[in-house]
Amino acid sequence: MLYQQLADRLQSLIQDDVFEVGTRLPGVRQLSQQHEVSVSTAVSACRELEQRGLIEARPRSGYFVRQPPALREPPRSVKGSQKPRLVTGQDRVLRLVQAVNDPDVVNLGAAVPSADFLPVAIMERSFHHVLRTQRRRCMGYEFPPGAPELRHQVARRMAGYQCPVAPDDVLITNSCQEAMAIALKLLTQPGDTVALESPTYYGLLQVVESLGLKALEIPTDPVHGISLDALDLALERWNVAACVLVTNFSNPLGVCMTDERKQALLRCLSKHRVPLVEDDIYGDLPFNGRRPAPVKRWDTEGLVYYCSSSSKTLSAGMRVGWLIPGTRPGRSQDAPDTTVEKARYLQFINTVSVGTPSQLALAHFLQHGHYERWLRQAANDYARAVARMTDRITQLFPAESRVSRPAGGFVLWVELPDSTDTLELMEQALDVGVSFAPGAMFSASGKFSNCLRLNCAVRWDGKLERALAALSRLL
Repeated sequence: MLYQQLADRLQSLIQDDVFEVGTRLPGVRQLSQQHEVSVSTAVSACRELEQRGLIEARPRSGYFVRQPPALREPPRSVKGSQKPRLVTGQDRVLRLVQAVNDPDVVNLGAAVPSADFLPVAIMERSFHHVLRTQRRRCMGYEFPPGAPELRHQVARRMAGYQCPVAPDDVLITNSCQEAMAIALKLLTQPGDTVALESPTYYGLLQVVESLGLKALEIPTDPVHGISLDALDLALERWNVAACVLVTNFSNPLGVCMTDERKQALLRCLSKHRVPLVEDDIYGDLPFNGRRPAPVKRWDTEGLVYYCSSSSKTLSAGMRVGWLIPGTRPGRSQDAPDTTVEKARYLQFINTVSVGTPSQLALAHFLQHGHYERWLRQAANDYARAVARMTDRITQLFPAESRVSRPAGGFVLWVELPDSTDTLELMEQALDVGVSFAPGAMFSASGKFSNCLRLNCAVRWDGKLERALAALSRLL
């Protein structure tokens, strides 16, 4: 939007010290004349810069460049599990996600973006189009592997990541979480062990618990990602059936592994013949504008089971994800792949099919080039939201707190003083109308009890400011 473009130009001038800390910006009328925009656009641009934490309004004086807050130290990594363990206690996640639908609670807990961050109007047009042109088809099932149009679009996007896959290798699922569940069902039996990041996404722990699997937690650095040395030692010691990782902008740390580390990871897994279930749900949301490649790009042995969805970029309510099982690149398409066939059957017996209107609307959205344009705006919006939240946490939370520095996505991981029990704090926070995700939910062994995760993709208004102030008082 025009006001955001003006805000970006002014931000560049501030960062280049054209406008130094403490100096006054030109008035909004002067800005409108200098940049040939309306006064209302200039006002909106200044408010945007204020939300980004770059300027502050002083009564009857105008906008002034503020001193940027000092960045907190990133959270510390902790040791992984000494041995595999069964996952329990994930039922408490339900109360956390139910708070999303409570209008009296500010949702900082579940990683569900507010509709303000999603292309509501464009998606509405795509739904109208498919309901108008394919209304009879929308009334029926779209049995596995899913709508051919959508599978074709997913394969085209994978080709853009240098991951050549055939549309017939793509299975449409109800969300990324179902894709991961199907992949683990293909690869494991109850009682098997899977290697996970620590901390890891609590939804994955729910899947592991439901399948009767054991979790082997591998220490993960908030800057560099999972410890490959620790992973290699764990695979030497334990019989691990699969490894499950978010390689791009991990949840909850926001880490993106470098290409070199991704290739080293794949070599490690190949040496031990351990398949990788790769969750790439945040890969389309980089802050630097460059979409990182998934590990699947370098997979020549069919070790990587690729999972993703549109939940974080377009709509959580559509419930559309996809799984690309581990298949060898370049295999003959005339010969059926038993892994793909098994995956289709598992999806069928799980949920029969994925909603037909959602599949066709998403295919239409992707086919007409809306997605890439939207992603550029979405990534910028999320980057601003994370910067805003980081700024406010730095101002409000205890001085010894540590805050992650995500490279993409829209969540923050906060390490609080050791004496803090965020499970207890969550109950108190819900009573005053604010939710967050306590750190113990991200560990099979209950570690990170003094940590929490915050969803930054929320509407920034007075209600949110009051919620953060209330959380600060509880701390």
